[in-house]
Amino acid sequence: MKIAVSSSGNNLDSQIDPRFGRCAYFVVADTENMNFEAFDNESIALGGGAGIQAAQFVASKGAKAIMTGNVGPNAVKTLAAAGVEVFVGQNGTVREALERYRNGALQSTSTPNVADHYGMGGSTGSNGASGGGMGRGMGRGMGGGMQGASPSSTIPTSGTDEVNQLKDQVRQLREQVKKLESKLGN
Repeated sequence: MKIAVSSSGNNLDSQIDPRFGRCAYFVVADTENMNFEAFDNESIALGGGAGIQAAQFVASKGAKAIMTGNVGPNAVKTLAAAGVEVFVGQNGTVREALERYRNGALQSTSTPNVADHYGMGGSTGSNGASGGGMGRGMGRGMGGGMQGASPSSTIPTSGTDEVNQLKDQVRQLREQVKKLESKLGN
């Protein structure tokens, strides 16, 4: 099966790029034999719609799944429409992520784990002032991420939506624990 991975480089030993729509490369690998192709992400410089364009590109390459750090709502919808499974919260190398997939250690999600960005900023408020914009922070990026779960605390939702997302996360985590226990013989 072909799986795409958002990558900072063009080979299996490259680090996963946590950005889906604006990653540097997509590495598309066959999980049967680990043969792969690397593609420059031409959506990286788009002012808006990078996630949608990236999702369409991944689907056009025949990928049945995407492994990445973060994915927004428009990309999730586009990937779902194309029948591409989404695995968020990935880190490490492309090869490590593919191995996790091959070992059945991951759970796909149908929900985004970041809010909609509307391109590179520029939403206009009711007073006509420009809001949004790109962050220029100097964070160290030391967070470990969540393997296989879709953290949704960054998405503004209603109370009911948030409860449903949390219930979905609990269900996914329980399924992962069951798989791990069965592998351990418990």
